[in-house]
Amino acid sequence: MDGTVFNIMHYALHDGPGIRTVVFLKGCPLACQWCHNPESQDPRPQLMIMAERCIGCGDCLAACSTGAAVLVDGIPGATDACIVCGTCVNVCLAGARTIAGRVMTVQQVMDELVRDRIFFEESGGGVTFSGGEPFAQPAFLKSLLDACRAEGITTAVETCGMADRSELLNMAGKIDVFLYDVKLMDTPRHAEVTGVRNETILANLAALVQAHAHVVIRFPVIPAVNDNQDNINLMIAMMRQLGLHEIDLLPYHRIGTDKYARLGRPYRLADLRPPSAEDMEKMRCIFTDAGMEASIGG
Repeated sequence: MDGTVFNIMHYALHDGPGIRTVVFLKGCPLACQWCHNPESQDPRPQLMIMAERCIGCGDCLAACSTGAAVLVDGIPGATDACIVCGTCVNVCLAGARTIAGRVMTVQQVMDELVRDRIFFEESGGGVTFSGGEPFAQPAFLKSLLDACRAEGITTAVETCGMADRSELLNMAGKIDVFLYDVKLMDTPRHAEVTGVRNETILANLAALVQAHAHVVIRFPVIPAVNDNQDNINLMIAMMRQLGLHEIDLLPYHRIGTDKYARLGRPYRLADLRPPSAEDMEKMRCIFTDAGMEASIGG
């Protein structure tokens, strides 16, 4: 069994309890306007170009067998003929070209995870599968969860909730903690800023809670998008109705915005600024005053 992974981050402190290793799987059904990992959305490996590093040597042009590598007015690029073979990456001594995503076997991933076991045991941590959307690769995710269970490693999955419900529920017993993203309660607005409606996401959340899964809500706080009082009130009401009491408030940040240019894509929220620490604390107090265990940053 293999799947496509675009990053493995060791010693993470904000993706579940304790010290964790986070495995980022490629592919996501959402296209959130503020996504800080745009390379996670496409399920396939992708060429990323850091034009500021290019020294104009032309080695990539000579090495490319399809003629897809180009250099226009000193700016490197690639045409639609690119097959993401990695040849141009291998010859680029300046590191201007890289590939986001690589196919890995379950064993290759586990070889990295078991090395961190001592940190998990001493901190109460474990492995978090994130993305993208982990359930976009359900067979790979299931195999990884089974392998972690066989090694005695606890697991968390960060999900957008837009997944096949049967897959979600069938794997619920293999997952110690769900980190469940809820972005907007208003359905048309949710569709506008993420590309999909939220009915399935909210219905899957209710089904998970009924399955007695441990669910922590994760709320990405995006100024002028979902930080208004109406959305907050609706989220509190939803959590109360489902009996949920844990929420992580994730302030919008601009880390990763350069990735859009590297993928040849525009960033739609270029003028948006992160919320202030004061605003985040005020929001945290709203949730705690409503009886929730709220934390900033997870």
